Amino acid sequence: MNHNIRLAKISDSENILKIYEPYVKNTVISFEIEIPTINDFSRRIYETTRKYPYIVYEIDKKIIGYAYASRHRERAAYTYNVDVSIYILPEFHGKGVADKLYNCLFGLLKELGYVNAYAAYTEPNIKSMKFHLKHGFTIIGTHHKKGYKVGQWHDSKWLEETSNEHSNNPKNILSINEISVEHLITLSSKEREKL
Repeated sequence: MNHNIRLAKISDSENILKIYEPYVKNTVISFEIEIPTINDFSRRIYETTRKYPYIVYEIDKKIIGYAYASRHRERAAYTYNVDVSIYILPEFHGKGVADKLYNCLFGLLKELGYVNAYAAYTEPNIKSMKFHLKHGFTIIGTHHKKGYKVGQWHDSKWLEETSNEHSNNPKNILSINEISVEHLITLSSKEREKL
């Protein structure tokens, strides 16, 4: 089997949406209620990939998972922060795919100059909690009754991870388009070797 991690393309939208759709329909992992249209989803990928890393994991050219970073908040002082998300086909849970995607994503975030990454999960979700703690996140708080879905209110737990040191003179943030593709290939290769 050929395993590959690469940057997402707009043409991947339909395959990525197929992975995301069950999380919207069948779980409270995503707080979306309606499945996005393919046009809306394509636009999201396009907007994200203009600045942030959005990567997919393929086995024999079939996308089985994806991870991406996005803007944390709007104000200029938040520039050094990102939110991160990851979704994997259920049959590949526990097989190391998510680890490889996160390792690659965080290698890219470090290279781009980001300092803090934030992730959230809907409680209870022991798998997500353990996964994020394993990847160096710390739990920083709970938003109580943050989202209403499937007939009830749900808490979300927020976590934080630091990719670069908190310098008093942080370097400028780079766009994903400003780093070499070779860097992604190197990160991807390192993760494939761990299979």
